[in-house]
Amino acid sequence: MLSEHGFEFTKENIDTYLKELAKEYRKLIGKKMPAELILVGGASVLINYGFRNMTTDIDALIQAASCMKEAINIVGDRFGLPSGWLNADFRKTDSYTPRLTQFSAYFKTYSNILTVRTVEAEYLIAMKLRSGRQYKSDLSDILGILAEHNSRGTPIKKEQIQKAVTDLYGGWSALSETSRTFIENVFADGRFEELYKQVVIGEQETKELLLQFEQRNPGIAKVDNVGTIVEDLQRKSDTASILAQLRKRQDSK
Repeated sequence: MLSEHGFEFTKENIDTYLKELAKEYRKLIGKKMPAELILVGGASVLINYGFRNMTTDIDALIQAASCMKEAINIVGDRFGLPSGWLNADFRKTDSYTPRLTQFSAYFKTYSNILTVRTVEAEYLIAMKLRSGRQYKSDLSDILGILAEHNSRGTPIKKEQIQKAVTDLYGGWSALSETSRTFIENVFADGRFEELYKQVVIGEQETKELLLQFEQRNPGIAKVDNVGTIVEDLQRKSDTASILAQLRKRQDSK
């Protein structure tokens, strides 16, 4: 379930690799077929915000000719990038929806052939809520986005997030009860920046616990059971404690 590539993608080197990718794709395809990437997940957070420093791979929706795969491999080999450094595996996850193309925002065009779009603001939060993984950076990313928009003077309201969830997934009920409770309690509390710092620590602890579990029990953790495993592992973690505190504050109001 967890992978340790030992490689970090940053806002700066992602731009470099996308430039090179566009050049290679252009060599292979000529001017026949423009390509489009919609960056999601950690890559989209890096492009649009400043609170996160890195991600371990680049998740994207890829609309291009088949030779794009060859171009990706060429760039990966040239720079010593991990296999699958740019991938569309995101399509297999719960947070994928074809509606993303309607709500993505233009970022940049490379070599007049590769257009890159990103998901941002309340739509990125909606995707993170849909995933809701406590062993990744979903919860801290949500808080980081909310905190940064507050500091910019462009706060995101809960109603905007509810609309984004409906736009992408059809309704608020598409989220798990845990995700709905989390975002409602976060808004009730309102201390986005403080909560962000605490949740980052809790997520890292949970990730380490899950990594240790996988080392002791290889092949046990799967997509359909990792949530239950994480809940068991994190009963005493900071993340669990923070979420419990949020619920307690909300109940007392």
